[in-house]
Amino acid sequence: MRPLAELLLDWEAVIGLEVHVELTALKTKLLCGCRISRDDEPNANVCPVCLGLPGALPVPNEEAVRSIVMAGLATNCQIMSRSRFYRKHYFYPDMAKNYQTTQGPVAFCMHGQLDLEVAGDAAAERPDGSIAKAEDGSYVSPVRIQRIHLEEDAAKMVHLGGREGRIADASASLIDYNRCGTPLIELVTEPDLRTPAEARLFVERLRQTILALGISDCSLEGGSMRCDGNISLRRRGTTELGTKTELKNLNSLKSLHDALEFEIRRQAEVLEAGGEICQETRHFEPARRRTIVMRAKEAADDYRLFPDPDLAPFDLSEEFVEECRARMPELPGARRDRYVAELGLRRSDAELIAGVPATAALFDEAARLAGEGHAPMVANVVVNMVPGFEALSAAQVAGIANLLAEDAITFAQAREVLEVIDGTDEDPEGIVDARGMRQTTDASALEPHVDAVLARCEEQIRQYRAGKVQVIGYLVGQCMAEAGGSGNPKLFRQLLEAKLG
Repeated sequence: MRPLAELLLDWEAVIGLEVHVELTALKTKLLCGCRISRDDEPNANVCPVCLGLPGALPVPNEEAVRSIVMAGLATNCQIMSRSRFYRKHYFYPDMAKNYQTTQGPVAFCMHGQLDLEVAGDAAAERPDGSIAKAEDGSYVSPVRIQRIHLEEDAAKMVHLGGREGRIADASASLIDYNRCGTPLIELVTEPDLRTPAEARLFVERLRQTILALGISDCSLEGGSMRCDGNISLRRRGTTELGTKTELKNLNSLKSLHDALEFEIRRQAEVLEAGGEICQETRHFEPARRRTIVMRAKEAADDYRLFPDPDLAPFDLSEEFVEECRARMPELPGARRDRYVAELGLRRSDAELIAGVPATAALFDEAARLAGEGHAPMVANVVVNMVPGFEALSAAQVAGIANLLAEDAITFAQAREVLEVIDGTDEDPEGIVDARGMRQTTDASALEPHVDAVLARCEEQIRQYRAGKVQVIGYLVGQCMAEAGGSGNPKLFRQLLEAKLG
């Protein structure tokens, strides 16, 4: 099998994504008052609307509309003042009424865009100039968003006895209608992505944005965020789109990347052998790292879409949209840029912190408590130390950062202190003093230890002066031992370098 990089010299992948996000922050379903819960007994949260019983009348959830408008604002979409729900017909047990309530040609949110920062070598794959170089030297790839629409989720089906939970060889199938009717937003991109890495980056960026809005937990493993990939190939230098296949329900970033990578290889091999690509829906098998055919791809006409007569059109007022805008939090990109410009954080640290709301909240409070000028050290602790522990408070993080910034302890000692205080209300400074860990930063007090080490390390001195400068690490260690661990290693190094010339 040819390497992917080699295939992409001859073939250009054209990728579009459909990302489904359950609005898990809401308490009730899209069209009824049934409670949203994943933990209840199967079929406990259902009503005539969920089950499509005759005469049941749906009532839209206002908070769901507010959530999708916020998602549209966060992705630079045009918020449409007038839109409506349609009925999308299909016959399958996961939708008892045999149609899904969704939106038609005009959704709440249309024509948006998210910009991706991509590696510099990716620009070479876009001779049309669609990847531009930003002022800071990074490359920006715009990904257009066709639409974001609101719809109801289907019921959950559990297939018993089959391989990997598949229906194909199952002995029985069970249906839990608790999930049926859960509010779901679907974001559809234009076919602007070109590599599996770009597709993964887009979903990561979108997930960070939705998490910041607080409208969903975006759990890929739990199923509240799911992704379908549409992919076709065309010869490099041509513009006509090839026949696409759809990869359904990719429930992890790795699966998305691996499924697209396999499909690029599969389609390239079929085309190079003179075959044709069929428009079909395919399933990805992670264990075998391959895609298999599920069914022929439906056309839009197969769904017999028409306006839902039980739901009136929406007329969103400017006041409603502005109310949604006023509720918008600081988004990850803006937060990252603020951290860099105002607090002096490294861009990589700022990116990691800003992308997770809980991490950003911890950092913000710890940086405030640590005081002016200590934010970069707080970021260092949050990024490189905190993930190894379960329950550290902002005050404890700030305390550790201050001790490090003052050279009172080493990073190894900091980790030791964190192990002691994790899950407690202990003060880091108290632990440091109680254990005698505070390092001496008085050069005059450390100089005798340096002299004692140099007096017995003539061979290391000779090696250092002969050009083997890395031996100074050994000398620093000897000085630390001489001082009983109470000396500052950076200061020891400076004293050694000064004495060794």
